Amino acid sequence: MRPERLSEKEKMLEAMLFASPESVPLAKLAEALGTDQPATRQLLAHLGEVYARDKSGIQLAEADDHYRLCTNPLYYPCVQRLLQLRPRRPLSQALLETLAVIAFKQPVTKGVIEEIRGINSDHSVNRLVEYGLAEERGRLDAPGRPILFGTSEDFLLHYGLKSVEELLKQGEMPQLPLEIEE
Repeated sequence: MRPERLSEKEKMLEAMLFASPESVPLAKLAEALGTDQPATRQLLAHLGEVYARDKSGIQLAEADDHYRLCTNPLYYPCVQRLLQLRPRRPLSQALLETLAVIAFKQPVTKGVIEEIRGINSDHSVNRLVEYGLAEERGRLDAPGRPILFGTSEDFLLHYGLKSVEELLKQGEMPQLPLEIEE
């Protein structure tokens, strides 16, 4: 059987995503490609399927209708050796608990996180923000105007989720070891 080739538009999408240092919204990709969003989503889905089928060194990642190319986790050790990246460290139990509360209760204040966990969570929330897994989502309209926190696009990418709704449908955090580079 002859391998399936990418269409010209899929090659254009691949080039745009490769050139972009950040995730690109579906609407922007569709506009740049000169097609509508459903057609662009279909092209992206096929591109992702080809990468997965061929066990390519790159994969297409989607989070909240934003797309990017990233390293296939199968080949991360090779990339790590080449770039001399420090080994990833697993998140501590406190960080995982805090991340779970943020993920399932978002947007949420530190006060609510502490009420659920029963312990001061300042350090954990600050660490998760520093790691890029959580982010500020505005302020609660209440006395003191506490900061609201939610998960970030990087959180979705680390867990292989396309949206927070996908996580909420599952009802639990995916069983993946989440590690962070420091």
